[in-house]
Amino acid sequence: MQIRKLNVNEKPPMDLLLLADPSQKLVDQYVKRGECFVAEDHDQVIGVYVLLPTRLDTVELVNIAVAESMHGKGIGKQLVRDAVRTAKSKGYKTIEVGTGNSSIGQIALYQKCGFQIVGIDLDFFIKHYDEEIYENGIQCRDMVRLSQDLFT
Repeated sequence: MQIRKLNVNEKPPMDLLLLADPSQKLVDQYVKRGECFVAEDHDQVIGVYVLLPTRLDTVELVNIAVAESMHGKGIGKQLVRDAVRTAKSKGYKTIEVGTGNSSIGQIALYQKCGFQIVGIDLDFFIKHYDEEIYENGIQCRDMVRLSQDLFT
C-alpha cells in the first residue's frame, strides 16, 4: 500500500469521502480548500484523508475513510499516522480532528494515534446535517474534538 497526494487533475474518491461524511455539500467545500491524500493498493484507491488548514499553525484532519472491504486491516491507523507526519513536515504545530459522539471506533483510533479529547461541540450534527445519523445504535448528535501537538 502507498499513500500519496491526489494529483491536481484527479477527481477525489467521493464514494469513500461520503462514507465518512454524508454531506456532499460539506465534502465539496473542504476538498476544494484542503489537500486530499489517497491510499492505493494495486492501483486501487482503498483509503482517503483530507487535511484542511484552519488557523495559523493548525491543520484539521477533516475526513478519513477506508473502503468497507478493507476495514480491520490497520489502514485507518496508517492513514492517521501519515496525516500526522504530513502535517508535521509542513510545519504545523497542531493537528485536530472531529468525529461524532457515536463513532466509538474512530474515537478509540484517534486516541491510539496520540490525539486527546479537547472539547465537544454540542448538537453539531443536529444543526449541520439534514438527515439524522445513527452509528452503533447511537444517534450522532455531538462533535467530539481531538487534538495533538506536533512539536512538544
